[in-house]
Amino acid sequence: MTIRLTLVSAPGGDAAVDPLLGDAPLGERSARMAGAVGAALPLHELAVRAPSIRCAQTADALGLVAAVEPALRDLDLGTWCGRTVDEVAAADPDGFSAWLTDPDAAPHDGESVRRLCRRTAGWLDSVTPDMGHVVAITEAAVVRAALIHALAVPARAFWHLAVPPLSPVSLTWRGSHWDVRLGHATGAQSRRRVLAPSATLVSGGSDQFAAAHLGGRNRSSSFRETAFVGCR
Repeated sequence: MTIRLTLVSAPGGDAAVDPLLGDAPLGERSARMAGAVGAALPLHELAVRAPSIRCAQTADALGLVAAVEPALRDLDLGTWCGRTVDEVAAADPDGFSAWLTDPDAAPHDGESVRRLCRRTAGWLDSVTPDMGHVVAITEAAVVRAALIHALAVPARAFWHLAVPPLSPVSLTWRGSHWDVRLGHATGAQSRRRVLAPSATLVSGGSDQFAAAHLGGRNRSSSFRETAFVGCR
């Protein structure tokens, strides 16, 4: 029994690297990048997307006719939605710190990281082999949550997984475990594979993908400076 999924994160909306929290339309540059990536997507039988504006526009730019899947929606940021990261950190430093370190924290009265991980795991468990190869255009947070489930790592590792926009993440269910392969977007700026410092990238035989083995070490690092490798 084999299940094949390709997850693609829409540009924007990643709390790890973007200053504004919440949904927003794609910029012209992001739309052009998505258009260049579309031709490199694998053959598939089904395309789905998160309900956000950016995911709808990303799917269109990729040339996909994608059904809306509510389970792929972004992390609910509650009262923080529409604010900048700096504003939130200044107004509620304790809450912001807890959000980055405790997967059960929800200081914004929205959704905790652990709840997002459980929601995403539930969607992954609902995908069946008869659906064929599924391509999902979703949010960076949802891709992180999928990796948490597929690699069976603790939810506290969530913020240590950097997810570059438009770079495919391939998940293959082999009947007892998920295999994970990380790819990169095509184009002039796409040759940088992006991972957190807690990850080791092992190059494979394909130019398109590389196998990732993610470490589980606890790291004391600044959210904005060293917990992530930026993709800009």
